[in-house]
Amino acid sequence: MSKGKERAIVVKRVTAAKKSHHGGAWKLAYADFMTAMMAFFLLMWLLSSVTPVQLKGIAEYFQQPLKAALFGGDRSAEDSSIVKGGGRDISTDKDGVTRRSDGDTTNATRTASKSDDEAINQQQGSLERREQVRLHDLQIKLMAAIEANPILRQFKQQIRVDSTLTGLRIEIVDTQKRPMFATASDDVEPYMRDILRAIGQTLNDVPNRIVVQGHTDAVPYAGGEKGYSNWELSADRANASRRELIAGGMDEDKVLRVIGLASAQNLNKADPLDPENRRISIIVLNKKSEDALTRDDTSTTTLSNDAAGAKALGSAFGAAPAVAPQPVTVPAKP
Repeated sequence: MSKGKERAIVVKRVTAAKKSHHGGAWKLAYADFMTAMMAFFLLMWLLSSVTPVQLKGIAEYFQQPLKAALFGGDRSAEDSSIVKGGGRDISTDKDGVTRRSDGDTTNATRTASKSDDEAINQQQGSLERREQVRLHDLQIKLMAAIEANPILRQFKQQIRVDSTLTGLRIEIVDTQKRPMFATASDDVEPYMRDILRAIGQTLNDVPNRIVVQGHTDAVPYAGGEKGYSNWELSADRANASRRELIAGGMDEDKVLRVIGLASAQNLNKADPLDPENRRISIIVLNKKSEDALTRDDTSTTTLSNDAAGAKALGSAFGAAPAVAPQPVTVPAKP
């Protein structure tokens, strides 16, 4: 190549490589996160602005969401709503004026009343639960006392302790081989005396009052029901049992009633003559049953103040009023 000939100049330009795009997935995730946070704070704000009654209504809706829709009923919105569906007419004679309540109470009064009722129900439920625990502890203590006492342990097949709707029921059941009382008498046998006195000492551990019931079988007396009968015998045996409970250390004021039921409530309904039907029942009443019995003793209902009114009442039904046989009740006195 000649020196005079120009050499070609080659210019190499290097272009920087473009960075690849990372995509927008993170933007979607961030948007979802912000939406969730906004919904969360909105929920917190709403929950802080509603009343406890409305919160309860919301909770009940989510527990049974279709109940209000299908069957109707109170909703949380009704607590603050001026117009309640199916309520009284809230219109007035004045144009453009409506009442803010149904005419009886204001919304604030209704809310306060509901809150008071809820507090009372919660307190009553708490008392009932504590009482159930107390009666359950008494049942365990009684069974433990029977097992610990060598004399009572041999009679544990005749002692039954169970829970009922009225309270704790303790029953001492008779058997043909080991009767609790002398035949046709209220004389307490020695082993029965030991059982009753051991139970009486334990009953002072609870403040509940008791009812003592006497039961017999259906074997009639020779003179029938006109003279001394199973009614009197069951009442006498129940009262004799009460005396033994007190002799064992039980406070005499704990006895609310002493009742003779004869053979009206047999254990073995298939065989009214079964010795098992002869028994003594000691019922440790719960508060609800005790209040019911006390209320029945102090409340009366008068249908008419004169004999003519009672006669007219009987004539209205086409017959004279029938008097059902009643259990014999002995006053609770030592």
